[in-house]
Formats: sequence, C-alpha cells, structure tokens
Amino acid sequence: MSDQETAQTPELAPTQRVSDEPQVVEGRTSWDDTRFYINKVLFWLLVAAIAIYTMAPFAYAISISFRTNAQVLTSARYLPEDPQLTNYQNLLGDSGFMNTMVNSAIVSTVSVTISLIVGSFAAYALGRVRFRGRMVILYLVLAMTMFPQISILSGLFSIVNSLDINGSVVALIFSYPIFTLPFTVWVLTSFFQGLPAEIEQAALVDGATAFQTFWRILVPLTAPALVTTGLLAFIAAWNEYLFALTFTLVDPGSQTVPVAIANFSGFSFEIPIADKIAAAVVVTVPLLILVLIFQRRIIEGLTAGAVKG
Repeated sequence: MSDQETAQTPELAPTQRVSDEPQVVEGRTSWDDTRFYINKVLFWLLVAAIAIYTMAPFAYAISISFRTNAQVLTSARYLPEDPQLTNYQNLLGDSGFMNTMVNSAIVSTVSVTISLIVGSFAAYALGRVRFRGRMVILYLVLAMTMFPQISILSGLFSIVNSLDINGSVVALIFSYPIFTLPFTVWVLTSFFQGLPAEIEQAALVDGATAFQTFWRILVPLTAPALVTTGLLAFIAAWNEYLFALTFTLVDPGSQTVPVAIANFSGFSFEIPIADKIAAAVVVTVPLLILVLIFQRRIIEGLTAGAVKG
C-alpha cells in the first residue's frame, strides 16, 4: 500500500465505553424528570392500594380463623393475640365436613370434565364449520350464560324428581353443566376461531379424518384455553350454592362445601364465626393449589388471543 493510500485511510475511532449514567435527552427539562418520577410513584401507590383493597379481607379472614369464637366476639383485632389451630383441628377431624369436601371435588371434577369434552366438540363446530344459523346458536349459548339460576330451578327440580335422582350427588352432576357448559362453549369457540386454517387443511391433505384433525392437532393447540376455561368452570362449580342446597335437602350426606358452611352450627354452644371462616379458608386451599399448578397454562390461555400470527 502506498503512502498516499495510507494517508487517505481514516483512522478507527477508539472503543467508547458505554456509560451507565442516564443519557440527557435534548430539550428535556428538570420538570419532565420530576413529572416522570411523580407518575411512577403514583402508579405504584395505585397498585399498592388495589392490592391492599383486594387482599385485606382475605388476610383478616385468615387472622380470624386462628382465634376462638369468644375472642372474635369480644374484640376486633387485625392480628390474633393468641393464635390457635383449634378451628382447623376440629374441621379436619370432622368426618362430615371432609365428606362434603369429597362431594364437592367429585361433582366439580365430573361436571367440568363433561363440559370440556362436550364443549370442545361444540366449540369446534361453531368456530371452524360454516353453516346457516351458526351465529344464532352462538348468541343463544351466550344468552344461556346470562340466565339467573333461580329462573330455571323449578323446572329443573321437576326433571330431577322425575329421574329419581333428587338428594344425590348425581343430581348435582346432572344440573351443574347447565351453567358450566355454555360458558365453556362460548370461551372455547373464540380460541378455535383463532387457529390458522392452514393447520387443518394440511392435516386433511395428509389423510387425517376430521375427527383425527380435531382430536390430535387442534385440541392440543388449545390446551392452554382448555386449562383456563376448565379452572374457571371448576371454581364456579365448587362455589355453587343454590342447586346444591335445593337438591341435597333430603340427604345431608350429599351436601357440598358451600351448603355445609352455610348450615354449619359449630363444635360448641357458641356462634361459629371463627369456625365458619376457618372452613372457608380450608375450602379455598384446593383452588389455590390448582392455580399454582396450572398458572403457566392459565397465563398462556389468557394471552393466547392477544397477538395474532
């Protein structure tokens, strides 16, 4: 290389260190920085206020569950002065209460399983198959989710009596899909509609039948939606009170947890405030466990329709 070419070659700039200090934006004033930090502080104060507003009742309920009925009636305290496990020991040692837990688990699990199986087929038909009257059926399903339970209770009671299943767990399994199935169909339909049509077309070209395409390809893709919908339906079935009260009056052994808590008379000659709250805390534990186990699937299901592509 000649001296002239060497002279024309630009020298490489030395490597610049990246400063950790915030860069000063041209035109940015101190008031802009102050406003930014004020907005940030106000945002976190709002988050803290919402968290306290939503969590404070649960924290207070847990505090009451560690107190005796006499302590609850004599003084109002946020923290128990003498924490005790007596309420939980009495509940867990009561065979009648544990039987209601088993009944709730059986009824909720079977009802949700039926709703997911039937609802996934219905949602596939409403979301992927084009036929006349599809939107009318879809809006009828939505309308069914808005009906108050009390409006159909008398007719449903007659059907349950005619089937001779009144006063049994079977009556609850028969009646609970009335409110879990429409919700399941409505939610799952939107997820099936969001799946790319090319996936289904490629499976059919490869020789798969319509059922194989649905069961082996589309259903696994909607697993997050199935988990999210199933958990919400399970919570609704677990907390249901009106049907459970009506159809188990003749047989207390078939009662579920909400009815048992409402009719709970305590373990001593006292107003069972602490006992009932402890029971409410106990029946919440299975729901918390399910949420913790499936939290990743729940997040995927809630955000599945947020982004296309």
